[in-house]
Amino acid sequence: MTDTGRQQPALRLTRADLDALPNYVPGRSPADLARELGLPEAIKLASNEVPYGPLPGVVEAVAEAAAGVHRYPDMGVVALRQALAERYGVDPDRIATGCGSVALAEHLVRATCLPGDELVYSWRSFEAYPIIAATSGATSVQVPNDAGHGHDLAAMAAAVTDRTRMILVCNPNNPTGTAVRRAELDRFLDAVPDDVLVVIDEAYREFVTDPEVPDGLSYADRPNVAVLRTLSKAWGLAGLRIGFLVAQPQVAAAVRKVVTPFSTSMAAQAGALAALAQADEVQRRCALVVAERERVTEALRKLVPDVPASQANFVWLPLGDRAVDFGKACEARGVIVRPFAGDGVRVTIGTPAENDAFLAAAESALG
Repeated sequence: MTDTGRQQPALRLTRADLDALPNYVPGRSPADLARELGLPEAIKLASNEVPYGPLPGVVEAVAEAAAGVHRYPDMGVVALRQALAERYGVDPDRIATGCGSVALAEHLVRATCLPGDELVYSWRSFEAYPIIAATSGATSVQVPNDAGHGHDLAAMAAAVTDRTRMILVCNPNNPTGTAVRRAELDRFLDAVPDDVLVVIDEAYREFVTDPEVPDGLSYADRPNVAVLRTLSKAWGLAGLRIGFLVAQPQVAAAVRKVVTPFSTSMAAQAGALAALAQADEVQRRCALVVAERERVTEALRKLVPDVPASQANFVWLPLGDRAVDFGKACEARGVIVRPFAGDGVRVTIGTPAENDAFLAAAESALG
């Protein structure tokens, strides 16, 4: 207030273009919903978490690391990068780590794009992509999904211009669960100019069962391909936020240069090393998820016939304008799902009991 009591107009201290940018929407707290409904607990199937708890040895490794949190973590993440290199058969200098694969996508845009350069991706795809583009000053080029709710790679290739610096291919795609197969990905990569970086985002790779969906690492020897992975999903480290990329050494080095210093925390490094020692248990848990994914998909198709086949740990209901109302109907029955207004609803695969509760809510809302 001034001496005259008149309110002065607020100063613009942040970028005006961010006003039009949607916020990233996290899954709603199940504790809050349970209190609201007067239930002992609510079920959260909105954030693509795996429901089986931390892998053996992870809690102990994190607790041991906690004794040293007055020190900075290893900024070079040497031990973890070496373990990842051994597991995936690549040199450590081709690996960079970060605060989840989404942070690495952001660092890649920062490393490749100047203001006005173009970032191409399918839409709808991972909701963080437009946020990453805008905050980096890049221009989003959104290519509509095809009729099967997946990437239209031919249209994405046609969208490349001389301003395109990076393309994101989310495979399997979040939130629709659809996946690009090898033949179409081969054609796409052959069509993209060599000076455009293609980033294959494989956050859900461990849940893929279709043999025609390629492992992105099989393309990592191409000079313009980078592959993103996360330990948040199948490896059960969502709360520690740890991801990695595999790319050519110069690309990985550029990411390590722009990454926030010490962003791969001491606890995350310790938990990741412990988790990587449990590959057999991860495979067992993924098989449980896949079996439930098939059961849930079959049941949902009786209510929504065009539910696409998913290769991730979630399913997609293409409900269009009914998406938000469906989400509210599920919440009224104590089940939290993730509606995308005007498009559809993503539902994480949980335990059999959690999935049964969701299917009952879906039957009530759509039957």
